[in-house]
Amino acid sequence: MDELFGFLGSYWWLAFPLAGVFGGAGQAWQRASKRRHKRRLEIIRAKSELKAAQAAARGRPVATASIPTAITRPSPQPSQLEQLFALHDGVTQRWLDYELDVAKLIAFPAMSDGRQPLTAAFLRAKKNADHLRPESANAKVSQEQVDEYRKAVTEFEVAFDLAEREARRMRDSSFSEVERKRLATAQQLLSVAVDQAATPSERQLAYKRVREELNGLIALSDEAIDVLETKVSLEITSGTPE
Repeated sequence: MDELFGFLGSYWWLAFPLAGVFGGAGQAWQRASKRRHKRRLEIIRAKSELKAAQAAARGRPVATASIPTAITRPSPQPSQLEQLFALHDGVTQRWLDYELDVAKLIAFPAMSDGRQPLTAAFLRAKKNADHLRPESANAKVSQEQVDEYRKAVTEFEVAFDLAEREARRMRDSSFSEVERKRLATAQQLLSVAVDQAATPSERQLAYKRVREELNGLIALSDEAIDVLETKVSLEITSGTPE
C-alpha cells in the first residue's frame, strides 16, 4: 500500500492529461448524441411531411404546421406548387431510403455523415427548402415566394445528387482497413439477420452482431433501428413453422 501511495505521489502530474483524455471522450459522446437526436428530428419531420403530402393528394385534410408568409393573393398557379411539392417529396423520399435502410448506410456511409462537405451542404439545402415550403398548393403566396421556393427545391435536388454521387464514389474509402473489415462483416451479418433460411436464434444473433460491428463507425438513427428490428422480427415470425 505504501508503494502504491509512493507511486501516486511521484506521478501526480498524470492526473491532468488523463483528465483531459476522459473529458474529451465525454464531449465526443455528447456531440454524437446531439447529432443522432438532430437526425432523428429531421427524419420524423420528413416522414410527417411525406404523409401529409400523400394524404393531401388523396383529398384528405391533414393538420400541418403553418409557415408564416406574407399573404397577398391566391397562388398564381396552384399546379406550380403541386409540381414543386412532388419534386420536394421525391428528393426527401430518396434521402429517407438511405436514412432508414441500414444496408444502404453500410454500403454508402457518407450519406449519413454530416462531416462530409457535400452531405452537410445537402442537409442545409433540405432545411432551407423545408422552411420555404408553403402550407398547401392553395396557400396565398406571391409569385416571388413561389420563385424562391422553386430555387430552394432545385438547390435541394442538386445538392442531394452531388452528395449521393460522392457517397457512391467514396463508399468506405474514408475508413481504415480494420474499419472496412468491420463494415464488410456487418453487411454479411445483416443478410443473415433478414434471411428466412436462417433459424430465429441465428437471425437474432446476427442482428446483435451487426449493432456491435457498427458501433462507433456509423450512427444509426432510432428510426433506422426500428425499421431493422421490425424487419428481423417479421422474418423470424414468417420463418417460424406453425
